Amino acid sequence: MKIAVAIALVAGLALSAYGGWILYTNNVERPAYRALVTDGSFEVRNYPPLVVAEVTRTGDRDTAVNKGFGPLAAYIFAKERAGDQIAMTAPVTQQKRETIAMTAPVTQTRGENDAWTVRFIMPSQYTLDALPKPANADVKLLDVPARRVAAVRFSGVANDALLAEKEAALREWMKSRGLEPQGPPTYAYYNDPFTPGFLRRNEVMFDVARPS
Repeated sequence: MKIAVAIALVAGLALSAYGGWILYTNNVERPAYRALVTDGSFEVRNYPPLVVAEVTRTGDRDTAVNKGFGPLAAYIFAKERAGDQIAMTAPVTQQKRETIAMTAPVTQTRGENDAWTVRFIMPSQYTLDALPKPANADVKLLDVPARRVAAVRFSGVANDALLAEKEAALREWMKSRGLEPQGPPTYAYYNDPFTPGFLRRNEVMFDVARPS
Protein backbone atom coordinates (compact mmCIF):
# COMPACT_ATOMS: atom_id res chain seq x y z
CA MET A 1 0.00 0.00 0.00
CA LYS A 2 2.77 2.41 0.96
CA ILE A 3 4.61 1.58 -2.27
CA ALA A 4 1.48 2.32 -4.32
CA VAL A 5 1.04 5.67 -2.54
CA ALA A 6 4.68 6.55 -3.14
CA ILE A 7 4.39 5.70 -6.85
CA ALA A 8 1.24 7.77 -7.13
CA LEU A 9 2.95 10.69 -5.39
CA VAL A 10 5.98 10.54 -7.71
CA ALA A 11 3.71 10.31 -10.74
CA GLY A 12 1.75 13.32 -9.51
CA LEU A 13 4.89 15.36 -9.03
CA ALA A 14 6.12 14.39 -12.49
CA LEU A 15 2.84 15.43 -14.07
CA SER A 16 2.91 18.69 -12.14
CA ALA A 17 6.46 19.42 -13.30
CA TYR A 18 5.53 18.58 -16.88
CA GLY A 19 2.51 20.86 -16.69
CA GLY A 20 4.69 23.66 -15.32
CA TRP A 21 7.15 23.18 -18.16
CA ILE A 22 4.35 23.32 -20.74
CA LEU A 23 2.96 26.49 -19.15
CA TYR A 24 6.41 28.15 -19.09
CA THR A 25 7.33 27.32 -22.67
CA ASN A 26 3.91 28.40 -23.94
CA ASN A 27 4.31 31.79 -22.22
CA VAL A 28 7.75 32.58 -23.65
CA GLU A 29 7.51 34.59 -26.86
CA ARG A 30 8.82 32.99 -30.03
CA PRO A 31 9.20 34.49 -33.52
CA ALA A 32 5.91 34.36 -35.41
CA TYR A 33 7.11 32.54 -38.52
CA ARG A 34 4.83 31.16 -41.23
CA ALA A 35 5.29 27.51 -42.20
CA LEU A 36 5.16 27.10 -45.99
CA VAL A 37 5.97 23.37 -46.05
CA THR A 38 5.64 20.85 -43.22
CA ASP A 39 6.96 17.32 -43.71
CA GLY A 40 7.16 15.52 -40.37
CA SER A 41 9.94 17.23 -38.40
CA PHE A 42 11.07 19.28 -41.44
CA GLU A 43 9.71 22.69 -42.41
CA VAL A 44 10.25 25.58 -44.78
CA ARG A 45 9.41 28.82 -42.99
CA ASN A 46 9.16 32.53 -43.65
CA TYR A 47 10.41 34.62 -40.73
CA PRO A 48 9.49 38.29 -40.29
CA PRO A 49 12.13 40.95 -39.62
CA LEU A 50 13.58 40.51 -36.13
CA VAL A 51 15.57 42.62 -33.70
CA VAL A 52 18.34 40.72 -31.95
CA ALA A 53 21.09 41.18 -29.40
CA GLU A 54 24.23 39.24 -30.29
CA VAL A 55 27.71 38.55 -29.06
CA THR A 56 30.60 36.72 -30.72
CA ARG A 57 32.72 34.23 -28.83
CA THR A 58 35.47 31.83 -29.87
CA GLY A 59 36.06 28.21 -28.99
CA ASP A 60 34.27 24.97 -29.66
CA ARG A 61 30.50 25.13 -30.12
CA ASP A 62 29.52 24.27 -26.54
CA THR A 63 32.10 26.60 -24.97
CA ALA A 64 31.13 29.48 -27.25
CA VAL A 65 27.40 29.30 -26.51
CA ASN A 66 28.07 29.14 -22.78
CA LYS A 67 30.42 32.14 -22.95
CA GLY A 68 27.95 34.05 -25.10
CA PHE A 69 24.97 33.47 -22.84
CA GLY A 70 26.39 35.45 -19.89
CA PRO A 71 26.75 38.91 -21.47
CA LEU A 72 23.43 38.56 -23.30
CA ALA A 73 21.63 37.57 -20.10
CA ALA A 74 23.28 40.49 -18.27
CA TYR A 75 21.93 42.81 -20.98
CA ILE A 76 18.30 41.65 -20.96
CA PHE A 77 18.14 41.39 -17.15
CA ALA A 78 19.65 44.91 -16.76
CA LYS A 79 22.62 43.72 -14.70
CA GLU A 80 25.09 46.20 -16.19
CA ARG A 81 22.88 48.98 -17.55
CA ALA A 82 20.11 51.33 -16.53
CA GLY A 83 16.50 50.74 -17.47
CA ASP A 84 13.98 47.96 -17.29
CA GLN A 85 14.55 44.28 -17.83
CA ILE A 86 13.65 42.75 -21.18
CA ALA A 87 11.54 39.60 -21.28
CA MET A 88 13.32 36.39 -22.20
CA THR A 89 12.29 34.82 -25.52
CA ALA A 90 13.06 31.57 -27.31
CA PRO A 91 15.06 30.30 -29.03
CA VAL A 92 18.66 31.24 -28.31
CA THR A 93 20.49 30.81 -31.61
CA GLN A 94 24.08 30.10 -32.49
CA GLN A 95 25.84 30.28 -35.85
CA LYS A 96 29.44 29.79 -36.88
CA ARG A 97 31.08 32.85 -38.38
CA GLU A 98 32.74 31.64 -41.56
CA THR A 99 36.25 33.06 -41.93
CA ILE A 100 38.58 32.13 -44.78
CA ALA A 101 42.19 33.20 -44.82
CA MET A 102 43.28 34.94 -48.05
CA THR A 103 46.22 32.74 -48.97
CA ALA A 104 47.26 30.61 -51.89
CA PRO A 105 45.76 28.07 -51.83
CA VAL A 106 42.71 29.21 -49.91
CA THR A 107 42.03 26.80 -47.03
CA GLN A 108 39.67 26.70 -44.10
CA THR A 109 40.24 24.86 -40.84
CA ARG A 110 37.62 24.37 -38.16
CA GLY A 111 39.36 24.17 -34.83
CA GLU A 112 39.13 25.20 -31.22
CA ASN A 113 39.26 28.92 -32.01
CA ASP A 114 36.20 29.09 -34.27
CA ALA A 115 34.10 32.22 -33.90
CA TRP A 116 30.41 31.81 -33.11
CA THR A 117 27.62 34.39 -33.04
CA VAL A 118 25.14 33.80 -30.21
CA ARG A 119 21.83 35.68 -30.39
CA PHE A 120 18.87 36.50 -28.18
CA ILE A 121 15.78 37.54 -30.14
CA MET A 122 14.17 40.64 -28.70
CA PRO A 123 10.41 40.71 -27.89
CA SER A 124 8.35 41.81 -30.88
CA GLN A 125 7.22 45.10 -29.31
CA TYR A 126 10.75 46.52 -29.49
CA THR A 127 12.30 48.42 -32.36
CA LEU A 128 16.05 48.84 -32.57
CA ASP A 129 15.80 52.47 -31.47
CA ALA A 130 13.58 51.63 -28.47
CA LEU A 131 16.03 49.18 -26.89
CA PRO A 132 18.36 50.35 -24.12
CA LYS A 133 22.00 50.68 -25.10
CA PRO A 134 24.17 47.79 -23.90
CA ALA A 135 26.79 48.62 -21.29
CA ASN A 136 29.03 45.84 -22.61
CA ALA A 137 30.57 46.80 -25.95
CA ASP A 138 30.63 43.13 -26.96
CA VAL A 139 26.82 43.06 -27.11
CA LYS A 140 25.54 44.33 -30.45
CA LEU A 141 21.95 45.21 -31.36
CA LEU A 142 20.82 44.85 -34.94
CA ASP A 143 17.89 44.35 -37.29
CA VAL A 144 17.68 41.00 -39.07
CA PRO A 145 15.71 41.23 -42.33
CA ALA A 146 12.88 38.87 -43.21
CA ARG A 147 14.18 35.54 -44.45
CA ARG A 148 13.21 32.03 -45.53
CA VAL A 149 14.68 29.01 -43.79
CA ALA A 150 14.58 25.24 -43.93
CA ALA A 151 14.48 23.69 -40.45
CA VAL A 152 14.42 20.36 -38.69
CA ARG A 153 13.02 20.06 -35.18
CA PHE A 154 14.15 17.44 -32.65
CA SER A 155 14.39 16.70 -28.94
CA GLY A 156 17.33 15.54 -26.85
CA VAL A 157 20.50 17.10 -25.48
CA ALA A 158 21.96 19.10 -28.37
CA ASN A 159 25.53 17.83 -28.33
CA ASP A 160 27.84 17.92 -31.34
CA ALA A 161 26.97 14.39 -32.47
CA LEU A 162 23.20 14.97 -32.41
CA LEU A 163 23.51 18.34 -34.16
CA ALA A 164 25.70 16.81 -36.87
CA GLU A 165 23.21 13.98 -37.37
CA LYS A 166 20.26 16.36 -37.72
CA GLU A 167 22.21 18.75 -39.94
CA ALA A 168 23.01 15.88 -42.32
CA ALA A 169 19.36 14.80 -42.35
CA LEU A 170 18.25 18.37 -43.10
CA ARG A 171 20.75 18.68 -45.94
CA GLU A 172 19.42 15.46 -47.48
CA TRP A 173 15.83 16.64 -47.13
CA MET A 174 16.69 19.99 -48.71
CA LYS A 175 18.48 18.26 -51.57
CA SER A 176 15.39 16.16 -52.27
CA ARG A 177 13.38 19.37 -52.62
CA GLY A 178 15.91 21.33 -54.64
CA LEU A 179 16.73 23.75 -51.81
CA GLU A 180 20.25 25.18 -51.56
CA PRO A 181 21.60 26.21 -48.14
CA GLN A 182 22.73 29.82 -47.93
CA GLY A 183 25.62 30.05 -45.48
CA PRO A 184 26.36 27.97 -42.37
CA PRO A 185 23.66 26.31 -40.27
CA THR A 186 22.00 28.02 -37.32
CA TYR A 187 21.44 26.00 -34.15
CA ALA A 188 18.39 26.97 -32.10
CA TYR A 189 17.90 26.03 -28.44
CA TYR A 190 14.49 26.58 -26.86
CA ASN A 191 15.04 25.37 -23.30
CA ASP A 192 17.30 25.89 -20.31
CA PRO A 193 19.97 23.30 -19.43
CA PHE A 194 17.85 21.93 -16.59
CA THR A 195 15.05 20.75 -18.90
CA PRO A 196 15.19 16.97 -19.41
CA GLY A 197 16.45 16.02 -22.85
CA PHE A 198 13.21 14.37 -23.98
CA LEU A 199 11.32 17.61 -23.26
CA ARG A 200 13.74 19.91 -25.08
CA ARG A 201 13.09 21.53 -28.41
CA ASN A 202 16.10 22.05 -30.65
CA GLU A 203 16.41 22.95 -34.32
CA VAL A 204 18.95 23.14 -37.11
CA MET A 205 18.15 25.77 -39.72
CA PHE A 206 19.59 26.93 -43.04
CA ASP A 207 18.70 30.14 -44.80
CA VAL A 208 17.40 29.39 -48.30
CA ALA A 209 16.84 31.64 -51.27
CA ARG A 210 13.34 32.89 -51.96
CA PRO A 211 12.11 32.14 -55.50
CA SER A 212 12.66 35.04 -57.86
